[in-house]
Amino acid sequence: MIRCQIIARPLFLVFAVTIATLIASAAQAACTGVVAGRLGPMRLVAAVPEGAVSITFLGHSSFLIESPAGVRIVTDYNDAIRAPVTPDVVTMNNAHPTHYSEWVEPGVKYVLRGWDPAGGVASHHRDYRDVRIRNVPTNVRELGGTRYNGNSIFVFEVADLCIAHLGHLHHTLTPQHLARLGPVDVLLTPVDGTYTLSHDDMLEVIESIRPALIIPMHYFSGRSLETFIADVAGRYPVRRNDTPSIALSRAALPKRTEILVLPARSFY
Repeated sequence: MIRCQIIARPLFLVFAVTIATLIASAAQAACTGVVAGRLGPMRLVAAVPEGAVSITFLGHSSFLIESPAGVRIVTDYNDAIRAPVTPDVVTMNNAHPTHYSEWVEPGVKYVLRGWDPAGGVASHHRDYRDVRIRNVPTNVRELGGTRYNGNSIFVFEVADLCIAHLGHLHHTLTPQHLARLGPVDVLLTPVDGTYTLSHDDMLEVIESIRPALIIPMHYFSGRSLETFIADVAGRYPVRRNDTPSIALSRAALPKRTEILVLPARSFY
C-alpha cells in the first residue's frame, strides 16, 4: 500500500521536497531558521522589545546572551565569572583558565568546547529552540609553536541576527574562515592588543568581517580599552552604554559600523 501511494503521488513529493529545501536554504542564508520555543523569555534586561536578543557583558570575554524564547547562553564560561542565572548552553573558546571550566554547574544542557580534547577538530552545529550555534576553528600560538584548531569563533544565530564571538583569536582570517563565518551583524571583539592580536591586526579582522556592531571585550583595564578606541579613532563612531546589558534587533542595528562599549562587571 505504501508503494502504491508513493507511485500515485510523485509530483506532490517532489514539490514538497523542493519547497522544504528552498525554505531551509533561505533560513540558512538569513542566518536564522530555528523554530522558536514555547516558553516565554526571562531576562536580566528590563523592557526588552518583542523579538529582540539581550546581551549582557559579564566581564573579560564572558557574555550572557538571552534569546526571545528565553534560551540563555554564556560565552567563555569559566570558574571566575559566572552569570547570575544558570545558562542552557555554555561555550568555551579556548582551553585557558579564563576561558573554560571543568566544573559546569548542574542544569546546563549543552557544553560546547572550541577545541577537541582528543586532538581533532571541534565541530558544532547545535540547534536549541530559537537559537542555532556553530563554530569556526582557528589556531593558537604558544611557546614552541602553534596549537592548531585550539580556539573557535562561535557564531550564534538568534533573533534574525548573527553574533560572532572571536574568542582568543591569534591570527587574521583567511578567505576560508570568512566563508565559514558568513555575514556577521554583531562582533564580540578582543581588544587587549597583546595576548590576542595587535590593534592593527584586529582592525584587519574587523574590516574583513564588516559587522554592524563591534562590542569590545578581553581587556584588562579601562586604559587598554581606551587605547583601542584611540587607535581606531575616526574609523568608527563610539557609543557607550550606561549598563552592561543591551537589547538588539535587526531594525535597531546602525547603518554603518560602530563600536558599542558595554561597561564590564569585572576587568579580570
